[in-house]
Amino acid sequence: MILFYDIAEKRVSKALKICRKYLIWVQNSVFEGEISEGNLVKLKSELNRLIEDEDSVVIYEFKQMYYSNREVLGKDKRQDIKFI
Repeated sequence: MILFYDIAEKRVSKALKICRKYLIWVQNSVFEGEISEGNLVKLKSELNRLIEDEDSVVIYEFKQMYYSNREVLGKDKRQDIKFI
């Protein structure tokens, strides 16, 4: 899935913290990754409690990855993640 948000500055750090629990932070306000149905429900619930009328969160879910392709021009910030 891909998630991005446009959230008021005073709530951005909380949104970042929530999204990083479930997805990979790709770029400012942009996240991607695979997520279980249960975790997706939790993610949406946490974000719904945070956002207000002027905020927006957009989620793209892909049921099949067969036709997907990921291409990055420039530095791939996703490579900076260290796994133990």
